[in-house]
Amino acid sequence: MKEFDAARFWYVFPAVAAVCYLIGCFNFAVLLARARHKDVHKIGSGNPGTMNISREFGLKVGFFNFILDVCKGGVPALAAYFVFRGYVFAGTAVRAADFMRYFCGVFVVIGHIYPVTMRFQGGKGIASTLGLFYFCLPCENPWYVFATTAAFFAILFYIAFTEWGAMGSLIGVSGLSIFQGLIFLVRYQSMLTAGWVAGCFVCLLALNLLTWFAHRKNLVRMFAGEEHRTSVRKLLHGKRGMN
Repeated sequence: MKEFDAARFWYVFPAVAAVCYLIGCFNFAVLLARARHKDVHKIGSGNPGTMNISREFGLKVGFFNFILDVCKGGVPALAAYFVFRGYVFAGTAVRAADFMRYFCGVFVVIGHIYPVTMRFQGGKGIASTLGLFYFCLPCENPWYVFATTAAFFAILFYIAFTEWGAMGSLIGVSGLSIFQGLIFLVRYQSMLTAGWVAGCFVCLLALNLLTWFAHRKNLVRMFAGEEHRTSVRKLLHGKRGMN
């Protein structure tokens, strides 16, 4: 593999971060609601995200929004993988693509949750984060697309059974983070103290901190027994899935 000199090409990192952040700022829920002459901030929970869109406009519209957000989180990271997959960081055996694809993902999620275009009041980053893992894990092994698909269905079944949309989504994010973390742990077990390896784990941790923090009010309401439940059955019948 070729070496990527991070010190020499330091400007790549702020440039990539800025581009990914701006991509994250593009909110599809706002556009879909506007197409129906609604302000997503004034309907349902007011959150410009998949759950709120699904509850207000039905499962089909919500699923479309979900797919768009999944691609928003995954495509930039996948692009970074293909750009950097033939490189290791100079002086190390750490694959540049391992760090860069999650580095991209973190800034897309930051842009989604804290968009400058919406006064830093965005969505909660779940669909984009799940999309990041859905695109990134198969980079390790194409067969992992089945594992990530299974994880998506497991999240859906959990939400359908418990009606706790936020918790099911967060468990999914954490589970996929652990899966990727274990892969990195095995791959870099002899160099866990290396800076770029630590950076990979920091990116995974940041994704969890961002999404869990964005859901802090949901978690407080859930533990207080005041959180709105997400009824998949009602959504499937074209009704508002909020109890």
